[in-house]
Amino acid sequence: MQSTLSIEPLDREKWDRTPDDDIVRRIRNGDTALYEILMRRHNQRIYRIARTILRDDAEAEDVMQEAYVRAYQHLGDFAGEAKFSTWLTKIAIYEALSRLRRRARIGEPKSNSDMDFDIMDTVTAEERDPERQAYDRELRLVLERAIEALPENYRSVFVLRMVEGLDVNETAAALDIGVENVKTRLHRGRAMLRKELQRRAGIVAPELFPFHLSRCDRVVEGVLRRISVAE
Repeated sequence: MQSTLSIEPLDREKWDRTPDDDIVRRIRNGDTALYEILMRRHNQRIYRIARTILRDDAEAEDVMQEAYVRAYQHLGDFAGEAKFSTWLTKIAIYEALSRLRRRARIGEPKSNSDMDFDIMDTVTAEERDPERQAYDRELRLVLERAIEALPENYRSVFVLRMVEGLDVNETAAALDIGVENVKTRLHRGRAMLRKELQRRAGIVAPELFPFHLSRCDRVVEGVLRRISVAE
């Protein structure tokens, strides 16, 4: 891939239905500007899993940028045996776990960023009264905190399976663990959450750990600049 990545706006609607593999193929053939499509398509998942492991917003964004740069640099190594999204998620997980280990070695305290998920920004006025909106925000915050309290091994499996909707095999591939291990960790993770949270999780899970447009733009622009400089 010799051409320089563009940071000009793309007609993203044109590519919305194009499969990842087709876009990857075009990028390999020199249409590198399309990498922005892949980043914006997968930003939510990569942010959630990085945030889940590190429990820090700023570090999660750093991990995202690093994962995207590494994925771009090694796009020629992507064999297509797994989904591109799984391959990308695995890169992000490795980077996040590496940072977690470095943090443990130097004794750096864990950061919760005051649970700063920009909850207010995630709620839109979709024909719901203010009381219902406030209730949903409180419920979502309680669920997010309950998930934060899970041990990291269970937390990662729970988020990938129950929030991101990956199947057992995809989760196992992303985390580089066995299928039975995924099932066990999910079962135990669920057991650690209260029954009421389990009942409510299906209602609010899609809105957990939101990745807003401002963050999306910041991560995408940062990665594009880094790749352009490298080339």
